[in-house]
Amino acid sequence: MRGRQLRRAAICLLAAVAAMPVTACASGRETVERPTAARDDEQRIDPDVERRAAEKAALDAYSGYLTASRKAGQRSDPRAPELSRFLADPLLTRVRVSIREAKEHGAMRTGTLKSDPTVTAVSLDAKPARVEIQDCLDTTGYRLVYARDKRPVPGSGGGRHLSTATATLYPDGRWLINYGATHRDQPC
Repeated sequence: MRGRQLRRAAICLLAAVAAMPVTACASGRETVERPTAARDDEQRIDPDVERRAAEKAALDAYSGYLTASRKAGQRSDPRAPELSRFLADPLLTRVRVSIREAKEHGAMRTGTLKSDPTVTAVSLDAKPARVEIQDCLDTTGYRLVYARDKRPVPGSGGGRHLSTATATLYPDGRWLINYGATHRDQPC
């Protein structure tokens, strides 16, 4: 009887050890392989869903860029941390230089900037992925003024002009605006 109990105990112990995860005694470098079909199914993403997500993220970055640059311009702060949340070089440097130059001349931005952007192209297969944005920026209520007395800086009048921007997907997963231009010769 005792021999039978020992055999059962040994079998139970072996079954318990066999059921334990391999990583309990492993070096930590092992990976669990799933069948290829399961991996392939998980990696397949609906292209329309992926495209819409990229468009939304790019438009959010563009909106953030306009808001951050407007606020930094009103405070005359070229090092405002919110700029780097939405912008990347070379545009980040251009925006900072513009704000710094205005500050050095005793000027600041004030007023309201109106925007109605649309996505014109999505290149998810590009390395890195990019989204092109077009906007008709209305700067009629957005002025460069002297900080001392709020008089408009001569030649800094606003208007409605075509603006273009590029949002790029960076390795950290953020969409950042790294290119932007206002086409003053193209009213809208």
